[in-house]
Amino acid sequence: MERYAQMKNSGVDWIQDIPTGWGVRVLFQLADQVKNKNKDLAEKNLLSLSYGKIKRKDINNPEGLLPESFDGYNIIEADDIVLRLTDLQNDHTSLRVGQAKERGIITSAYTTLRPSVLVNPQYLYYVIHAYDLIKGFYGMGAGVRQGLNYDEVKTIRVPLPPMEEQKSIVAFLDDQVSQIDSIIEDEKASVEEYTRWKSSLISNAVTKGLNSEVPFKDSGYENLGEIPTKYSVASIRWLLNLLTDYTANGSFGDLAKNVHYKDSPDYARLVRLTDLRVAFENEGVYVDKHAYDYLAKSSLFGGEILLANVGAYAGLAVEMPKVNFLATLGPNMFLIKTDPNKWDQHFAYYSLIGSFSSEQLKQKANNTTAQPKLNKDNLKSVMVVLPPLEEQKQISSFLDSQCEVIDSLIAEKYALIEDLESYKRSLIYETVTGKRKVV
Repeated sequence: MERYAQMKNSGVDWIQDIPTGWGVRVLFQLADQVKNKNKDLAEKNLLSLSYGKIKRKDINNPEGLLPESFDGYNIIEADDIVLRLTDLQNDHTSLRVGQAKERGIITSAYTTLRPSVLVNPQYLYYVIHAYDLIKGFYGMGAGVRQGLNYDEVKTIRVPLPPMEEQKSIVAFLDDQVSQIDSIIEDEKASVEEYTRWKSSLISNAVTKGLNSEVPFKDSGYENLGEIPTKYSVASIRWLLNLLTDYTANGSFGDLAKNVHYKDSPDYARLVRLTDLRVAFENEGVYVDKHAYDYLAKSSLFGGEILLANVGAYAGLAVEMPKVNFLATLGPNMFLIKTDPNKWDQHFAYYSLIGSFSSEQLKQKANNTTAQPKLNKDNLKSVMVVLPPLEEQKQISSFLDSQCEVIDSLIAEKYALIEDLESYKRSLIYETVTGKRKVV
């Protein structure tokens, strides 16, 4: 990596040293705020900011908004820079800066900036994007929602190279970022392929078994097709020893205590789907001993099946890992324990995430007037394929070994994606602040 021969102190913490030929300006010197209200639907090209990209949306299918509401939207032009400066307190992960590639309208809740003739529009976008990548906006918020307005961001100080150097930086970053993004998309596509492979493997094993040479019969279900003759199809209601959920006197807020487990050994962790997804790495929510005793029926030790019953994850089943601390079931999930003489618990987990069962769960959850939701009768009525008990265990063992390999491959892909994203962040920051010289 080539560096500039001479550097100077920029006087700005987030920029640090810059090349001696560069200057520093405040944002309002390089861009003006755009306030161009859409009147009488003069402009109908609806745009939205999502994951740092400004994309078209169908104005005739605006997810519940009426066309009249677009009169208050802001008309923006190509090269305008859009900042989403709301909800900083609750959302610490989203990218908040995008650049328009065409004329259109976007919600006036966002702040739109139009670069002046003093700066290359794409360079200014990369600078503000770099500020976003280092989470600079989060240290500026105030108020309950921690939202910002133009007056609060217009004094952000930005590095400014000579115009020709700005153009060189833009050409370099456009090329490098495009290449990195292309590789990332390829890796994400590979993850999707591995995920489909895993899903297909599980679905086939729990419904067809491991031996394709055995005799088959019609299952009686169109989506399932044929199954081995010695298999049966049964309703979950006949296969359970326990089906319960989070039930307690008082609200979740009354029982939950925000304390750290290591400092409070008499508290029990309320296990939520988010806890399982991050392997309990984040601080959790806990209940005191009184609440834990009340919820003893849903105490968790490991191996139990937890199934989300409300919201976007309704029907998503996970298997509780072994724990060495007090744990009890959190809200919005069912706790499932199977009859070990009929339905092996581990096989049941694979059955529930197989396509035949998961499609039933999804359909039942979506047959509600509001958000997706499952009740106990919904779950009990789900049909599953039931091999002989010993064969259930053999199938589970086979899937454990196969899924471990696939999960390892997926983890490698995600690690590479994160490395590429990290490299891209560093590349953008180092280039627009003069730590890396563009040749």
